[in-house]
Amino acid sequence: MKPTLFVLAAGMGSRYGGLKQLDGLGPNGETIMDYSIFDAVRGGFGKVVFVIRESFEKDFREKILKKYENLIPVEVVFQELDKLPAGFKLHPERVKPWGTNHAVMMGQDVIKEPFAVINADDFYGRESFKVLADFLTSVAGKTNEYAMVGYRVGNTLSESGSVARGICVTDENDHLTSVVERTYIIRDSDGQIKYKDENDQLIPVDENTPVSMNMWGFTPEYFQYSNQLFVDFLKENQDKPKAEFFIPLVVNNLIVAGKITVKVLDTPSKWFGVTYAEDRAGVVAKIQSLIDKGEYPAKLW
Repeated sequence: MKPTLFVLAAGMGSRYGGLKQLDGLGPNGETIMDYSIFDAVRGGFGKVVFVIRESFEKDFREKILKKYENLIPVEVVFQELDKLPAGFKLHPERVKPWGTNHAVMMGQDVIKEPFAVINADDFYGRESFKVLADFLTSVAGKTNEYAMVGYRVGNTLSESGSVARGICVTDENDHLTSVVERTYIIRDSDGQIKYKDENDQLIPVDENTPVSMNMWGFTPEYFQYSNQLFVDFLKENQDKPKAEFFIPLVVNNLIVAGKITVKVLDTPSKWFGVTYAEDRAGVVAKIQSLIDKGEYPAKLW
């Protein structure tokens, strides 16, 4: 059975303005997601599941899903603030989604095979989909063997402002020992990359440090782990209207508990994405450059 690609597309693109998932950046109006689906199909994925907000389902189906109908089986699930376990109520001040791992949990009724998780608005590159599909094919029928595609932090920054990344530490077998979501990473005026820690201190980090771009590979029991840990998270954070349940939080917890291994897969791909509106022109140029090199056809579909 081929693995499934699970696309996190519920974010409304607050920093970029509007639905950046629907923004045409390729020469024929292709979105970043279009390139991800194209790469996933040729890399060996067999189905795509999108998690979106119900409020833009109509737009999404008309502008996005129609393109893929004859290419690969597609399903849609919804992430909403009130999708909480029994016994928990939504904080009246919460407007922010519950975070990436809550979005992942929305797929548990439709995903029963090894699956990859990606962000809708990140360009991951052809090789990344191939190495992840190969890994997921190899763990079919197994449990607790996960993967993450690791990118060098220096290759993932925006010239327009700070970015959020999961900073990773690995052992001698390229297994992840920890990943911590850092929501403010920037290259300062002297060229040094730094992140803000829990105390708002700027900490230098090496250019080649592996970071998570939210490109993960899991098997289906990950949903059960997530459900259990989300209850623990809510007990601690239900009164914090901005707290988020991130994938690295869950992965870290499971690594520390000795329940899983996470292989960090190397990729020659360079990540890019539109974090800020000012990034757009650069992304358009990078896509055109890949087309000029023959990595993508000028018209995808």
